[in-house]
Amino acid sequence: MTGGLTWMTVLGFLCLAVWTYLFLGHGRYWLSRPELPPAHPAHGPPVDVVVPARDEAETIEPVIASLLAQDYPGSFHIFLVDDNSTDGTARRAGIAATLTILKGCPKPPGWSGKMWAVSQGLAAGTAPLVLLTDADIVHDPRHLSALVARLQAADAAPVQLVTEMVRLNCTSLAERVLVPAFVYFFQMLYPFARVNNPRSAVAAAAGGTVLVRREALERIGGIESIRGALIDDVSLAKAVKSHGGAIFLGHSGLAASIRPYPHFADIWRMVSRTAFTQLRYSAVLLLFTVLALALVWLVPVWLAVFGQGWQRACGIGACSLAAISYLPTLRRYGRSPAGVFALPLIAVFYMAATVGSALDHWRGTGARWKNRSYGGG
Repeated sequence: MTGGLTWMTVLGFLCLAVWTYLFLGHGRYWLSRPELPPAHPAHGPPVDVVVPARDEAETIEPVIASLLAQDYPGSFHIFLVDDNSTDGTARRAGIAATLTILKGCPKPPGWSGKMWAVSQGLAAGTAPLVLLTDADIVHDPRHLSALVARLQAADAAPVQLVTEMVRLNCTSLAERVLVPAFVYFFQMLYPFARVNNPRSAVAAAAGGTVLVRREALERIGGIESIRGALIDDVSLAKAVKSHGGAIFLGHSGLAASIRPYPHFADIWRMVSRTAFTQLRYSAVLLLFTVLALALVWLVPVWLAVFGQGWQRACGIGACSLAAISYLPTLRRYGRSPAGVFALPLIAVFYMAATVGSALDHWRGTGARWKNRSYGGG
């Protein structure tokens, strides 16, 4: 190029521009907030709690116990839908007056397993509020009250759905390395501030905790409207918001996942199960995603190490913004600030899992979860 402005220098300025936008203009996603605080609702309308479960014997007992222990001023009833478990999940759940265990019916064509289980739980209750929660989430006794209080908050646009990114398990080496980044990337993909802005089209939910008004479900055509969704939480949020319903998405200090991911391969399988689904099974979107991730995570490091002059300056600037943006999420999970140096390598792991998800789809194998196949071509 003329004037000594090489293509590598242009690439450096592009990387720095992208990171400047992400840091300043992308909904301040990296601040890792808001977090839903403990609160008491103005009144306690009845709540149906729906827990779909398939082979969850290892986690279901503490999960149901935490739900039964909710300190809530109104009535609530728990519907555990045993989705044809083979490990005695229902037996481990226990017995209580406010707990109904439903044996799941065979899944009809066109339904995902989880959505079919959820639909059966919804049909069994009539409460105006519904809490959808997973069978690996334990809840602080104040959690249901905090969720309902947020739903009842006097916002300009009445909230129809409250959802939280619960605290994920972060015990094993694989979890300590990869889980904070998983949360960070989710925030980057769906900036919470934009999800919570009724004027923004961005919509997302975190499936571990979703409190929704039953009337909002009816407005979107019921859970049947997303019956085949594999990324069901985001699909539900998009449907609710597209029908005029406001959403609150935050972090939770009152709920946590106890599902372990002891090995790197376990997290790989968790990501690859739906990564290509997120890209709508599009090879073009996959290529664009890989190139964009390389530009954001790999090129700045290359320029910072091997570049000269403006190339190196832009690379260092982009890397610095990336590192600063990761610190709040590392603090949330009690990890060392030194974790910022691993972020480009972690991005490569998630990039590879996404490509692996596409390869599984094209081979017709898909990923497997709870003895079911997902995403096969």
